[in-house]
Amino acid sequence: MAKENKEKTRYSDAELEEFRQIIMDKLEEAKVDLELLKGSLSHSDDHGTDDTGRSFNMMEDGSETLSREEMAQLAARQEKFIQNLQNALVRIENKTYGICRQTGKLIRKERLRLVPHATLSIEAKNAQG
Repeated sequence: MAKENKEKTRYSDAELEEFRQIIMDKLEEAKVDLELLKGSLSHSDDHGTDDTGRSFNMMEDGSETLSREEMAQLAARQEKFIQNLQNALVRIENKTYGICRQTGKLIRKERLRLVPHATLSIEAKNAQG
């Protein structure tokens, strides 16, 4: 006979719906942030420093390049984050969401609430070291 307290192998539909909502909210925020970053990258020239001296502009040009590079990196990281969230939505649809890809066990809810796109349990992540 099967034990009643057998370990769950997947989250229930209600639990998956809760995670879907968390992911949808994070996805909305992430898309807004990405648009802001892209906007900053494309409008970085119009910040009104045309009345300053030439030497200051030369110094500023160097720092602006660095901040543009940083913004581009942030934008790329944000795009990857959005992709990871969208992948998590696919796992919810497939009912494979929240299952550690290394151990096959459920990832704890607390971790998924903090990192909703996680595919590894804390134990598996720590084992990667």
